[in-house]
Amino acid sequence: MRYGKFLPEKGTIGFVAPSFGCNIEPYRSAFINAQKIWEQQGYGFSFGPNAYEGCGIGISNTPQKCAEEFNDWYAKEDVDVLISCGGGELMCEILPYIDFEKIRNSEPKWFLGYSDNTNLIFLLATLCDIAAIYGPCAAAFGMEPWHDSLKDAMGILKGNIKSVHNYEQWEKEGLKTEDNPLEPYNVTEKFQLRTWTAEKGLSIPDDISKNTDEIIQMEGRLLGGCLDCLSILCGTKFDQVEQFNEKYKEDGILWFLESCDLNPMGIRRALWQLDEAGWLKYTKGFLIGRPYCYGEDFFGMDQYTAVLGILSKYNVPVIMDVDIGHLPPMMPLVCGSKAKVKVEGNSIKIDMAYI
Repeated sequence: MRYGKFLPEKGTIGFVAPSFGCNIEPYRSAFINAQKIWEQQGYGFSFGPNAYEGCGIGISNTPQKCAEEFNDWYAKEDVDVLISCGGGELMCEILPYIDFEKIRNSEPKWFLGYSDNTNLIFLLATLCDIAAIYGPCAAAFGMEPWHDSLKDAMGILKGNIKSVHNYEQWEKEGLKTEDNPLEPYNVTEKFQLRTWTAEKGLSIPDDISKNTDEIIQMEGRLLGGCLDCLSILCGTKFDQVEQFNEKYKEDGILWFLESCDLNPMGIRRALWQLDEAGWLKYTKGFLIGRPYCYGEDFFGMDQYTAVLGILSKYNVPVIMDVDIGHLPPMMPLVCGSKAKVKVEGNSIKIDMAYI
């Protein structure tokens, strides 16, 4: 696995929009404010042509122009790291135009984003053996003040940290609007892990204040992203997970998964698809983020039974409601890194090694 050079002092951040651009509120104002904050920190910028575009369908521009932007900015020698402007809907359509062969043979560069950006983050790892960061997109950095999760994401980009842990509270309903684009996360819900192990079954405390002293440890190569996107990639010409699994079978795979549009039945179907495709071979454990459908019950199935109905047969730890994904904050994770995960009571820590 290869890793990009860290963002140096007074380095240059490149902004690309392979998914949505920052063309509408509250994202435009938040993105502009993020630049002011970064400028105060001493960084320079390089803007791809689609950063403020919105003429595309489900993405910032045409698939060809979105791919061209990413190809060009990834190759720019005067750009130190890349941050995606935002998530979106149809980033998958740019993939036929991405020059993965050129990227595979080029100097690796950090790319940060999440959600629809799974289409590149996951494929950089599995097709190009290049690690990328699953974490907040550019506009999130416009909030004031920064949440600790944003500081962690910048710490990874700068090479200051390689370890992340959960946060105390999470946001169920955000307050950011067109009129209030700089609102920080509205963290009102207490963090609470739900765990499953073959020995003890499912642990869902009735009282959120009751934490056990249970310790769960697992180690492996981090791989994953948004389940909505992964299920679409599965079985296409971009699917080289079998080869990735075989290459890193001695490490084993730690899957991190979260979802956006999928309801509990959709989560179950998507996991079934990955399972039947052989993706989950050599797994050492699963980190499941809070789904956007958090708390929904669909024909008697909730977010936990949706997951465990497919994954429990592997007899490895399944850690659920982790700070990953669409209900912030999210721990930034380096997709492709070798990680050690420790769950102790109601806390989770992930140490990442760049090997």
